[in-house]
Amino acid sequence: MIRLILVFILLALALSFFLQNQDQEVTLRYFFGLKSAETRVYVPILSGFVIGLLVASILLFPPWIRGRIELRRKTKQLQEAEAELEQLREAERGLESDQAPPSAGDDGPRHE
Repeated sequence: MIRLILVFILLALALSFFLQNQDQEVTLRYFFGLKSAETRVYVPILSGFVIGLLVASILLFPPWIRGRIELRRKTKQLQEAEAELEQLREAERGLESDQAPPSAGDDGPRHE
């Protein structure tokens, strides 16, 4: 929830920056002086932000997939362990019911 609030604050600040700087222009000079271009100031900043999001997404995607696969494997192992535990409990109940409880008058074997 806190992350969502921070994202909304960041987007609101970025939007206000873009709206306030619509009329200002900058000159972009590319490497080795091959080309230069006039553009509004928010375009390179917005481009850098979007490229950063793309790079972060690409870098975080494989670990996220590995985590999902590991979670699925652990969940399956947990379900198998719970099923085995339930089978063992039922087998134990079956053994207890097969053994006849001693009657009230019988104290067990007598040694005389």
